[in-house]
Amino acid sequence: MQLVTTHICMVKDIGVHGNLFGGIMMAWIDEAASAMAVSICHTPNMVTIKVDELVFKKKVKEGFVIRIYAEVAHMGNTSLTFKIEARKVSVYTGEEDVVVTTNTTFVRIDEEGKPTPIPTIVKERFKDKQG
Repeated sequence: MQLVTTHICMVKDIGVHGNLFGGIMMAWIDEAASAMAVSICHTPNMVTIKVDELVFKKKVKEGFVIRIYAEVAHMGNTSLTFKIEARKVSVYTGEEDVVVTTNTTFVRIDEEGKPTPIPTIVKERFKDKQG
């Protein structure tokens, strides 16, 4: 998996139970996956069409560093799906613990918002993820 982005859980990110608010984590994941989608497909015209179930495995407290990793799980004609992991990092040991997993799917669109094929050169790089 490739590191896409890093965040620090701050007071403004904490929910009523003293943990990172789930909606903040969801936004971080969507932003990271979006950044990776536009980079891979060489266009800003990528939109989120699906986020699978988010599984919150561990709580995150204020001060934790969160690293979001992604890898291409599937490449279609107009879409691509990422496997995503968010991990909290101990600043003392560097140890990482997976706190959230999900899959997200993006579609390449044209100027009118209609699905348009991902360039062949991009699909060639991910031949093993097609089918």
